[in-house]
Amino acid sequence: MNASLFSEPVYQPLAARLRPKQLDDYVGQEHILAQGKPLREALETGIPHSMVLWGPPGVGKTTLARLIAEVTEANFEMISAVLSGVKEIRQAVDRAQEDKRQGRRTILFVDEVHRFNKSQQDAFLPFVEDGTFVFIGATTENPSFELNSALLSRARVYILKSLDNDVLEGLLLRALKDQKVGLGALNLAVDSEALSIIAHASDGDARRALNILEITADLVSDDGKITADLVQEVIQNDTRRFDKGGDIFYEQISALHKSVRGSSPDGALYWFCRMIDGGCDPLYIARRVVRMASEEIGNADPRALTLALSAWETQQRLGSPEGELALAQAITYLAAAPKSNAVYTAFNKTMKLVKESQSHEVPVHLRNAPTKLMKNVGYGAEYRYAHDENEAYAAGESYLPEELSDQVLYEPVPRGLEIKIKDKLSYLKSLDQKSNHKRYGNQGNG
Repeated sequence: MNASLFSEPVYQPLAARLRPKQLDDYVGQEHILAQGKPLREALETGIPHSMVLWGPPGVGKTTLARLIAEVTEANFEMISAVLSGVKEIRQAVDRAQEDKRQGRRTILFVDEVHRFNKSQQDAFLPFVEDGTFVFIGATTENPSFELNSALLSRARVYILKSLDNDVLEGLLLRALKDQKVGLGALNLAVDSEALSIIAHASDGDARRALNILEITADLVSDDGKITADLVQEVIQNDTRRFDKGGDIFYEQISALHKSVRGSSPDGALYWFCRMIDGGCDPLYIARRVVRMASEEIGNADPRALTLALSAWETQQRLGSPEGELALAQAITYLAAAPKSNAVYTAFNKTMKLVKESQSHEVPVHLRNAPTKLMKNVGYGAEYRYAHDENEAYAAGESYLPEELSDQVLYEPVPRGLEIKIKDKLSYLKSLDQKSNHKRYGNQGNG
């Protein structure tokens, strides 16, 4: 058998080859790693602590964990929650326990830790407690929702941020100049526009930036030039970061909703287009827009709900891009419309009231009486038919159970159509106060 088959170096992507070996070479995240920051000081004193690294893909979570092990002279154990189970956890713990007996420190790095269920996460707790290993978890999801509170209480959470374009361009230049593990030996020439395009397309993800650079480098012509046109060819089918169902997904829909609430058509359009550009299902956005119409505008402009429903139907019938244009129309209308959360507030208030109070009987005068027996026991007695009353309003009547007759649940705001609704309800209340037919002796009309 040819031994050379086993002596050939294993190929590593450019991003893996360029992993920094010391803290000073690590790019970005100055908010936690700059001189004087608590994490930097802990590492420089050689005393690591358990932590959770939370941030989007490609910002250096795994790299930082490896550096922590290097700086603190600890053994590095890595498991992935995507590929590992109880068996792999047990094996990693056994190795860490052996290291502990030998007087060596272990850092156990768990990638995608949010993918472990609660019982699997609990398996780490006793070993964190007794110092078998220092736990470092990496996650793209909000730890508050995805990790056990017991595990979180034993680990400090550090938020890693997307890398800005200047940092990414600096990383790309370093890769092009590095003679040992980078692309320096290829003597490639690159213009500033090409670097800018790669950084912009990478959307804060260093791994993506280096992958694009490496693919582009493989395609350069004999002149060795990385041009803007060549980069555009490589990234033309690339999509921006958009984790369907993950934190980025919910952050962007939240930004869209808050832009509508804040009466910013520009902001609402921007986040809508960001989600569409990232591959979000337009029908999901359509459903959320219908919700916004009721929650944020309500009766201040009832046309908002009609327009939102029409946009949803247009998206279903026509698809893209016509449907997306209709959604954009609805979104800008909602953002510009007068705002009222009165219906939303009244609904939540009433649901809370119903859940927390006893099940009050329907007042006798409001009950239907389809049979003679029901009529005989008083069902429907004294019911006043509003259309037969002056102004088609039974002044003084109440439509709530007697125990709740003083409740006011819906309070229109002084904006949009609700100004008129508020005036109307105030007028009806004045009729109640003047009425000689007040039921329960209250003011009527809730």
